[in-house]
Amino acid sequence: MSVTAMRRALHESVSGLPREFWWLWTSTLVNRLGSFVATFMTLYLSMERGYSASYVGLVAALHGLGGVISSLGAGVMTDRMGRRPTMLIAQISTAVSVAVLGFMEHPVAIAAVAFVVGMASNASRPAVQAMMADIVRPEDRVRAFSLNYWAINLGFAISSAVAGFIAEYSYLAGFLGEAALTLACAVLVFVKVPESRPEDDPAAGGKDAGAADGGGLGTVLRDTRFMGVVGLSFLIAFIFQQGFVGLPIAMGDAGFSSGDFGLVVAVNGVLIVALQIPVTRFIEHRDARRLLVVSALLAGYGFGLTAFAGSLPVYAVTVLVWTLAEIVNSPTQMSLVVRLSPAHSRGRYQGMYSMSWSVAALAAPLTAGAVIDRFGAGWLWVGCAALGTVAAAGYWLLMRNLPASSGEVAAHGRKDGDDPSPRKRVPGDAGAGTREDAVAGAAGAVGTAGAREAVPGER
Repeated sequence: MSVTAMRRALHESVSGLPREFWWLWTSTLVNRLGSFVATFMTLYLSMERGYSASYVGLVAALHGLGGVISSLGAGVMTDRMGRRPTMLIAQISTAVSVAVLGFMEHPVAIAAVAFVVGMASNASRPAVQAMMADIVRPEDRVRAFSLNYWAINLGFAISSAVAGFIAEYSYLAGFLGEAALTLACAVLVFVKVPESRPEDDPAAGGKDAGAADGGGLGTVLRDTRFMGVVGLSFLIAFIFQQGFVGLPIAMGDAGFSSGDFGLVVAVNGVLIVALQIPVTRFIEHRDARRLLVVSALLAGYGFGLTAFAGSLPVYAVTVLVWTLAEIVNSPTQMSLVVRLSPAHSRGRYQGMYSMSWSVAALAAPLTAGAVIDRFGAGWLWVGCAALGTVAAAGYWLLMRNLPASSGEVAAHGRKDGDDPSPRKRVPGDAGAGTREDAVAGAAGAVGTAGAREAVPGER
């Protein structure tokens, strides 16, 4: 591909998105650049503070539990208070709690503050995802979510290297640095991004009175198709997190070093940074159901192939397969979630979706350790292949008779009545599992090395 063609492709990938989106994108990148706690919590507690593996696992579980609880609460706040206030409260709370965590000495205090950090750091996700759905046109959402996911991985790749050097000098400096960057994100969003929550429609004659409240969580739970997507999201998140929970354990048991694992898993980050944008250009207007089915099979059988891995090149090939699944699944599933979410309830729907990743972050390390200890790593990989098959069948069944999205019909002309304005607010698409949820799960697998965010993923 010529330089001119590459420039044209890059321009087409980033053009047409509203300015508010790019401020959100920038805040995501800055926030991921400061992801010190999620990356080094395990090493800090075990190596710097000398705590036992069981205690470190408990702290990781409490951190993840905080995320489970806050996902739903923040979703309600997003619909009732608005996207902007929710993000501001969540990010300021994160900055304060992370800074406080760096000064905690007593084990009970560390565990308690880690729980608060888990709650605060996850609370902004439903608001960010709902705001992106509000301000981006339906046909551009797959591209927007892909760019945001790319920012998460790019920020993480840079922060991992920088944070490693910071940790050698001072863990406290890492905590305070993350607090400062998170606070900068809060100020950035508050100053640059206007509130995007849909207002009640006066022309509706009172029909939408209180709609901005979004209804109760029961409304989300009664949405059987959406809850089916949440369940499938849990399966996919559970599979992906094995790359940062089950894989390091299995490679360690097979005699490989933590450095070997680091080299193998680096394939994931490099491929996402290199391929996320061009792959998204390829899949942007294709059938979402087929993309989700194919990505679920690639994820399941990518991990399934690990049962036959005995050398670093083969491990790297398996990572390549499930990374391709991640690249396809993330923006497509995010778009599906927004598509199924009523505009006035996006916060609650996003909160429920985020919770599926948080729950998976709790379940993955517990299940992986139990299966490997009792039956061997081979059965874990067979189980991943089976779960991928179940998820693929689930996507195929759930998306039957689902009308084509704006993105899918864009190549054939705009739907009648579609407003090309980027400020149009319609029920529509979003999501976030991302890779930050997996770190909490990976932290529970003490004794493994190279744990990083897998997911949301935001991850």
